[in-house]
Amino acid sequence: MSFDPRTHVEPTREDDRARGRRNAALAIGVSALVVAGLLGFGSYALLERSEAKERSGDARAQDGKQAEPADGRPIAGERSWDAAKLTRNHVTTDVAYPMEPPVGGDHDPAWLNCDGVVYEKAVPNVNAVHALEHGAVWVTYNGEASAADVAGLASRVSSTPYSLMSPYEGQAGTIMLSAWGRQLTVDSADDPRVARFLATYVQGAQTPEPGAPCTGGVDG
Repeated sequence: MSFDPRTHVEPTREDDRARGRRNAALAIGVSALVVAGLLGFGSYALLERSEAKERSGDARAQDGKQAEPADGRPIAGERSWDAAKLTRNHVTTDVAYPMEPPVGGDHDPAWLNCDGVVYEKAVPNVNAVHALEHGAVWVTYNGEASAADVAGLASRVSSTPYSLMSPYEGQAGTIMLSAWGRQLTVDSADDPRVARFLATYVQGAQTPEPGAPCTGGVDG
């Protein structure tokens, strides 16, 4: 009896079952890869959208802060100067400022430390103006301010980055708040405009050098 290789051999049920198991395993493997790919792409896309939303939210927050005061209304009694006319040269001599306290102009190369610093004595104008250029608010008071007002202002300033406080005997108002090109006079530390001025002008839109440091300078 001869063997013919062309002779057809019928597959057994065992062969069919084995082939079925292989096909099922292959299908499951391919499906798992597809699902993993979709999940990975979905997570990446979700992360991108989340980061984009965060960036746009930060931009809107910055834009909103720079556009106008926090509550959308101008601060009553506030005085302003044209920022384009406030020169910003570094000088090593005293400067005769046209307003007291000064709100801008030429200043010393070293800024006054302004990270919530309360100075008990008068500070040099030329260093304080440099702090204003960095976005600080300078709170000053004269001899008419009560001890309670001075203590209240000191507490607020010490907890507010990019702010400083010092006595200033030459000023006309009892309490004055100065930012670059902006100034407000109040009679009491409890005046709600104090908080509004700080919220608006600490690193506000008027800042010539936003993000510049308020530490690493000089102390009075």
